[in-house]
Amino acid sequence: MSALLRIDDLTGSLRDRYLAAQDFEAMRATAQNNADLWAAVGRRAVVPQVFVDRVEALGGNWHLLVLSADWCGDAVNSVPVIAKLAELASNADLRVLERDANIDLMDTHLTGTSRSIPAVIALDADYVERGWWGPRPAALQRWALGEGQALEKSERYKHVRAWYARDHALTTLEEVVTMMEREAQR
Repeated sequence: MSALLRIDDLTGSLRDRYLAAQDFEAMRATAQNNADLWAAVGRRAVVPQVFVDRVEALGGNWHLLVLSADWCGDAVNSVPVIAKLAELASNADLRVLERDANIDLMDTHLTGTSRSIPAVIALDADYVERGWWGPRPAALQRWALGEGQALEKSERYKHVRAWYARDHALTTLEEVVTMMEREAQR
């Protein structure tokens, strides 16, 4: 992960970008790639109450700013569930920015040297970045960068989709909420 941002590090403040970004439903409604999959994952998104309770226990208000794109398989498998968490937690909300329209922000949240998405940026009540997560759960990322590389891209994607289907986004939720908890304690 890169160093945390200060508001004046980017063109336009993080607050301005957040407030101008689409909410999840608007983003989903305008998705041109994988539209059916976005809708299906969104309909099936379930967030166990324990994750909602943990976010609410953080206190304060949290703004989750997500860099994404409708073509991204990892985003379609995780962003709808993170959006559901933000919808259920009384002290959290979520907005989505298109990655390619926000390259300066994306380039401060690289995975190694890659513009991998989604990137979920946790902002506090003052829209100051506190931490970020992405682009996929750590165990899946290790597999994809390790033994998954031996597979053709289409075969690798089938395995990734199967992993997400088995996991029900529980690992994603755990990692995002843990990141928020860690940052709330700083």
